Amino acid sequence: MIVCIAEKPSVAKDIARIIGANSSHDGYMEGNGYQVTWTFGHLCELKMPEDYTPVWKAWSLSALPMIPPKFGIRLKDDTGIKKQFAIIESLMQKADGIINCGDAGQEGELIQRWVMQKAQAKCPVQRLWISSMTDEAIREGFATLKDQNEYQSLYLAGLSRAVGDWLLGINCTRLYTIKYGQNRQVLSIGRVQTPTLALIVNRQKEIDNFKPEPFWVLATVYRDTTFTATSGKFTSKEEGEKAFATIEGKPFTVTKVEKKNGKETPPSLYDLTSLQVDCNKKFGYSAEMTLNIIQQLYEQKLTTYPRVDTTFLPDDVYGKCPQTMNGLFQVKFAGQSPYAELVKALGGKPLLKSKKVFDSSKVTDHHAIIPTGIVPQNLTDVQRKVYDLIARRFICVFYPDCQFAQTTVLGDVDGIEFKVTGRTILDPGWRAVYAKDAQTDDDEKKPEEEERMLPAFTKGESGEHTPTLTEKMTTPPKYYTEATLLRAMETAGKLVEDEELRRAMKENGIGRPSTRAAIIETLFKRHYIRKERKNLLATATGIELIDLIREELLKSAELTGIWEKKLRDIEAKKYDPVKFIDELKQQVSEIVREVISDNSNRRVSVEAEPQAKPKAGAKAEGKKPRAPRKKKAEEPATPATANSLVGQPCPVCGQGTIIKGKTAYGCSRWKEGCTFRKPFEQ
Repeated sequence: MIVCIAEKPSVAKDIARIIGANSSHDGYMEGNGYQVTWTFGHLCELKMPEDYTPVWKAWSLSALPMIPPKFGIRLKDDTGIKKQFAIIESLMQKADGIINCGDAGQEGELIQRWVMQKAQAKCPVQRLWISSMTDEAIREGFATLKDQNEYQSLYLAGLSRAVGDWLLGINCTRLYTIKYGQNRQVLSIGRVQTPTLALIVNRQKEIDNFKPEPFWVLATVYRDTTFTATSGKFTSKEEGEKAFATIEGKPFTVTKVEKKNGKETPPSLYDLTSLQVDCNKKFGYSAEMTLNIIQQLYEQKLTTYPRVDTTFLPDDVYGKCPQTMNGLFQVKFAGQSPYAELVKALGGKPLLKSKKVFDSSKVTDHHAIIPTGIVPQNLTDVQRKVYDLIARRFICVFYPDCQFAQTTVLGDVDGIEFKVTGRTILDPGWRAVYAKDAQTDDDEKKPEEEERMLPAFTKGESGEHTPTLTEKMTTPPKYYTEATLLRAMETAGKLVEDEELRRAMKENGIGRPSTRAAIIETLFKRHYIRKERKNLLATATGIELIDLIREELLKSAELTGIWEKKLRDIEAKKYDPVKFIDELKQQVSEIVREVISDNSNRRVSVEAEPQAKPKAGAKAEGKKPRAPRKKKAEEPATPATANSLVGQPCPVCGQGTIIKGKTAYGCSRWKEGCTFRKPFEQ
């Protein structure tokens, strides 16, 4: 009997149907020589400190650093998980072979490998590796099963990430909590969480410390067109007034009229981060909400695998694109066919094949997010909006470039030069896919790049004009939004607008596309950040925590980006995972030594929420009130007091407020599709 193990029941059900395992049993399906079972995401986790030795149960500086001689895994303490694992274990012990049908990514590989290890499976293991959940993709995947050993480096990268998070998160959380938390406040430290918080805190400090300074801009209106002086800003009013006096009453002469045709290529296809960025910009969706929605679309077979960081398609996908277009042609929302005319315009000739879209060398395990061509049915409003973005982006990459004419006009008044530019769209090309409301990745155009119709100017013409001298103030940098924070995480905090350069820097970004949303949510849950409209602001506790940390290794996005690069290199078989862990062990040991030897008496004074107090008689030194049970190895959770969440902004969608249900807290916009849910504390 061959045992297939999927990551969740819904996926297992689809696989079972395709391979003919149609007989239902408790915890698995059976038939045609297969047994198909499932996990519920992570069934196993790395052991906690107290699992290695009772000495590590108490939070004590003397026990740090905690570095197990060998890391082990344990089953999560949950009745449902234990029951399902017993079923999986029984099936695997008797299996002739196993097919790992886990999510085709680093996390999915880790989840199923740990389950197989815990179940002590001895039989051969094959890997199902697919990029979409369509029936065709599942059949193709089963026809081309891989040996599990081909994905060993992927597993080692995931394992290294988990162990690294354990080493740094658990040791540093206990270290800072005992040393600086005044024995009453858990100070959560994480390998990616803390540098991400530092990005927000540092930006906030830039804004708080910003001192606006005045400057003056000289402009003039000639033939109802505003020309701006090319000499730039004046830092003193006297300089500006002097220039103003120079040109007042003197004629304006056009010195140059330059017309140049240009073209704008279609934007790249979506990876997960760019999709999250656009959904935040256009709809205000949080990164987590977007990830949840695109995961739903993937499981409904409507879009391809979402947790990707490439914007390219392999060359062999090109032949399937007409079929996908045909599916989009048939899509209807509320009786309307939003893509029919757009697809029709591409008919009758082969689809364009651009190197900016099709490049197998830029694709590893999965390609960019695209529609599968299956016609969607009964989508919620939020699902439809996300699907629409993906569908239009896919269609537009097969459209021609947008053609435009750019006109630059220079003028002169008594030696002072003025300039105006205007752009006229000659052929909208791909922009026709977006019509009037098109906003793309590069939608934040500078004012001079906006489409502006200019009168017909002739070189040498001259006439009266109306000069103006306008006082303006320098402006501070903008607060991070989820969209701009995701971009900052992608480039380890560097401001990068160029798409090509940003793509090259992805390897050194912090976090993975699949985990960045969870990191942002963690910062909300720890009450280190809050949301004000779309802006992300650090709380007083978040600011104090970053101020407290002197070890750059813990809060530098650049250094964390170097770690991420090593993890990617482990996946690509270019770096030794043992070396990565040894380096982290050494770094954690150094951090522990530095913090313990700190005699500055620094403390975090602000508490986001009331914490559990030490039991009567417990001394401040060496005894830590029992930490909340961890959901992940990276850091312990900060408990919320009863009803303290009610009325707060929803951390998932950012638009609703938190309400109290019968068994859990939820979002007031749950009917609109927001997925936020937090069970009551037991």
